[in-house]
Amino acid sequence: MPEPQNPAAEGVKDAAAPAEEEDHLPGEGPQLSEPTGLFVLKPESVTATKGKDITFVAKVDSSNLIKKPVMKWLKGKWLDLGSKAGKHLQFKESYDRNTKIYTYEMSIIKVVDGDAGGYRCEVTSKDKCDSCTFEVSVQGRSGDRHLITLLSSSIWRIHHYYVTSFVSGDADEDAGELDFSALLKKRQDNLHFQRSIFHLYKKRKEEPEVDVWEILKKAKPCDYEKIAFQYGITDLRGMLTRLKKMKAESKKSDAFLKKLDPAYTVDKGEKIHLTVEVADPNVPVKWFKNGQEIKPSAKYVFESVGNKRTLTINKCNLSDDAAYECVVGEEKCFTELFVKEPPVTITKLLDDVHTVVGERVEFEVEVSEEGANVIWMKDGVELNRDTAGSKYRLKKDGKRHILIINEATKEDIGTYYVYTNGGESKAELEVEDKELEVLQSIADLTVKASEQAVFKCEVSDENVTGKWFKDGIEVEASDRIKISHIGRIHKLTINDVKASDAGDYTFVPDGYALSLSAKLNFLDPPKIFLDTGSSGGKNNITVVAGNKLRLDVQFTGEPAPTVCWMKGDQVRKKWLLSFTSHHKRVLSEAEGRVHVESEQNVCSFVIEGAEKVDEGQYSITVTNPVGEDKADLFVRVVDVPKSPENVKCASVGEDSAIITWDPPAFDGGVAVKGTPETCSEKRGLNFDVYESTTYEAKKMIEGVLYEMRVFAVNDIGISQPSASSKPFMPIAPTSEPTRLTVDDVTDSTCALKWRPPEKIGAGGIDGYIIEYCKEGMVAILGMVKGLPVGEKMLFRVIAVNIAGHSPPAVLSQAVTIREIVENPKIRLPRRLRTKFITQVGEKVNLVIPFQGKPRPVVTWYKDGVPMEDRTVGTRTSEVDTILFIRSAERVHSGKYTLSVQIENMSDSADIHIQVVEKPGPPIAVHVTDIWGFNAALEWKPPKDDGNCEIIGYTIQKADKKTKEWFTVYEHNRRPSCTVSDLVMGNEYSFRVFSENICGLSDEPGISKNTAVITKTGLLYNTSPYKEIDVSSCPKFTAPLVDRSVIAGYSTAISCAVRGNPKPKIIWMKNRMIIGEDPKFLMQNNQGVLTLNIRKPSLFDGGRYSCRAINDLGEDEVECTLEVRGMSM
Repeated sequence: MPEPQNPAAEGVKDAAAPAEEEDHLPGEGPQLSEPTGLFVLKPESVTATKGKDITFVAKVDSSNLIKKPVMKWLKGKWLDLGSKAGKHLQFKESYDRNTKIYTYEMSIIKVVDGDAGGYRCEVTSKDKCDSCTFEVSVQGRSGDRHLITLLSSSIWRIHHYYVTSFVSGDADEDAGELDFSALLKKRQDNLHFQRSIFHLYKKRKEEPEVDVWEILKKAKPCDYEKIAFQYGITDLRGMLTRLKKMKAESKKSDAFLKKLDPAYTVDKGEKIHLTVEVADPNVPVKWFKNGQEIKPSAKYVFESVGNKRTLTINKCNLSDDAAYECVVGEEKCFTELFVKEPPVTITKLLDDVHTVVGERVEFEVEVSEEGANVIWMKDGVELNRDTAGSKYRLKKDGKRHILIINEATKEDIGTYYVYTNGGESKAELEVEDKELEVLQSIADLTVKASEQAVFKCEVSDENVTGKWFKDGIEVEASDRIKISHIGRIHKLTINDVKASDAGDYTFVPDGYALSLSAKLNFLDPPKIFLDTGSSGGKNNITVVAGNKLRLDVQFTGEPAPTVCWMKGDQVRKKWLLSFTSHHKRVLSEAEGRVHVESEQNVCSFVIEGAEKVDEGQYSITVTNPVGEDKADLFVRVVDVPKSPENVKCASVGEDSAIITWDPPAFDGGVAVKGTPETCSEKRGLNFDVYESTTYEAKKMIEGVLYEMRVFAVNDIGISQPSASSKPFMPIAPTSEPTRLTVDDVTDSTCALKWRPPEKIGAGGIDGYIIEYCKEGMVAILGMVKGLPVGEKMLFRVIAVNIAGHSPPAVLSQAVTIREIVENPKIRLPRRLRTKFITQVGEKVNLVIPFQGKPRPVVTWYKDGVPMEDRTVGTRTSEVDTILFIRSAERVHSGKYTLSVQIENMSDSADIHIQVVEKPGPPIAVHVTDIWGFNAALEWKPPKDDGNCEIIGYTIQKADKKTKEWFTVYEHNRRPSCTVSDLVMGNEYSFRVFSENICGLSDEPGISKNTAVITKTGLLYNTSPYKEIDVSSCPKFTAPLVDRSVIAGYSTAISCAVRGNPKPKIIWMKNRMIIGEDPKFLMQNNQGVLTLNIRKPSLFDGGRYSCRAINDLGEDEVECTLEVRGMSM
């Protein structure tokens, strides 16, 4: 429990100072540090809610400190909370390098009642210290505090031991003691204080009463802390001071033979005798109460019989609960008097109440004592003079306590509680609505225009008022509408009734969940209001085919009339429509394209996508019980004409064309005015209107492709376009082809080449015509194949397009049809002119071009013999030949010869192919000689050299102890070597790999014998080992580097640190420690520190720092991480 803050307590501390020099608290030594102001921010006292979390923050300025400050969190004055850290108590520490301020946090998770009390935080740094105190009060959740209790002396008998005795202390003898009972009596109206005391009472009332001082007197000093913690004593210093004083009083006194007992207890209303025995029967005695001298009176009676001196206190009450002293000369003795107040019990319990709205309610309870305090609550919420307001009234009458509710409502329904410090009672309140009897209800009315409508009802209570409503809206009285209330009869009179008065009328009595309803029906003959906008008094409507026709016809009539639509003289189609003012319905015989829609007083005749068949005479008839009305109308459907037909181009000129077409088959019911001609080209459309069916288009552009289409036009609009004519183009023939030459001649063919004409025109080139004839004959059209051998032929070429033929291009002289012979020639590639080397298993693909006419005969040979190996393939075309091997083997090595021959002329080329692989291991590897630290090796070349020259050997050694192989020589040319620098006392084996252009052999040749290096008798004296101190403070060898990354892509920042002992690594973002966040992965690999950030977002940007700490010091590096959004 927190210590009371009052002047008396301060006096106790001052008076107890000398005693501290002799007796220190258990576990405390003399204070060596000097108190200083180190706190920048101190924790504050709070009132916590049970089950919630609270956090206390303290900040310490370390700018003037030599060493890092040490913070301790204590409960009371002795319990170190650092040892209690866990799920319930959590501690956190951080440091700001810029401001040099340490921040300490203590969090209490899910506060419980045991967390209430006084706390202290203490910070020390070498020769400086500072501390501060704060308190925690715990209150229950809202709605859980059911008990508000009163003060009783039986509670304070225990509490007085724990608090009042400690604050008395060793103050000046004339100063008196604190009248704690009087202070408590003044605070009885404090609700929070009473709650705390009652909770203490509930906790202690079933425990046996104990005298803590008797336990302390008998206990050992080492057990003082344990006893203080067990009985809730927080002021250890005051406890020791009081205990020392009590022990001092137990010593023999010269003035007193028998002193007062340490404490007395008396029931309220009883009397108590305080008796001492003095050594001198004549010595005067003075009595003091809380330091004030007591004068004899009817309440206080002094008696002196021999050596006995007695103070009698009659009719004890709470004001007599105090500290008393008896003074004889310079000596005195004192005691504590505790007045017990009996608990207040409830002698008459609450009764449940059942009432109706508006009645007065009284809850009455009777207690055992007059003037006792009680607490009223409703559904867990306290009712007092401050919170009850004008709705509730609290009354006291002797032992009776009454809760009055003036006018009960349904909000007052619930459970009501009353509490005393000795009991409780509860009652239920039920509130129901008042019942009202209807003697005559209102009835439905049906009236005509200008008549009067009267609604009348009668209820059982003539004092009940009410309101009239029409369709949910309150009716206001006017000159035409009268509202009256005479006795139990309520009337609503409507004069000169109109159609707008029809509807549902309701009477609602005030204060009752009751309503009376009736309907007013208005009668009115039907009438149609039709306006088509046509002249001459005829209702004619013209609609364009395909458009929507919607004819809205307004009508009136009550009750709602029936609507009938007809077409022609006979009822070919009939639509029946009925509606009310509250609903919208569409009823028709033909739902779909032609139908009827209705709203209030409006009927709509709708044709979706009018057609020619919809044309004709229509009529509408509206009927109700009062009368009937009818209207006729004619619907005319017109349309645009159909498209013209058979559009074609009659003729085409160099820059003109003549177009013809046929008129449309249907004119849409309106005469056709003309036809707009459209000329379509790549650049746009041209419109002109013509009445004839022939059109000549002029000023056309040569080379542009045209299409023609025609529209028909009448008063309604333009028809759909006709089908386009076939494309046509005004063009001219091209010029003659150029550069006509002979490309090749054989015994039966002649190949020609030429260039396109210089002037092609917009028509382009569709193709060429080649004409030939014998020299001296007229040209004929034919193919340039199957020509007679030896004949002289003339050739010409003509370009053709849509406009016709171009002038011909003619060869200057005749061509003799005879093939030209060309000597065969092999063009061997440069890389094949030397030996071609490849490895076993690789592909071989050699392309060798050649020339010659006619096509030469190609033959391959291997080693002078025609090649018959199926694993070697060849492929020959007119200009080259290919030699390919899918997987080369060593048998494919050799000389390949290519021969090309035309008649008696030939050419040949040789290709040398060598297929190689890794060699085999050397053989006969052995040690030939050993001397000193050297060994001589010899071996023989491998049996298989891999089909190529051995270019060297690789020698390795291994001792028998480790059996690890180490390379001694590489690329050794000779089949022998000398291995030096061998270790004395070891036995060595050797192995040799052979090497060619493909690499080292797969298997080594291992020596058959070993080389043993014998010892020479030398003794090596090792120098004594000196341990080197490798301890060092953390130091970053590689800093963090600023980075800029894209959001959504994982990144990492790294640095390197060294230090011994191994430093503790702390990663921070914006000076806040990064905890166990799954977004971050922290790694430490041999001093290389990496912080991996998984898919960073824009919020992950900022200043990142890494701090390394060990016992010798700390170091820190930082960088900036910028996270950019992904550009779209």
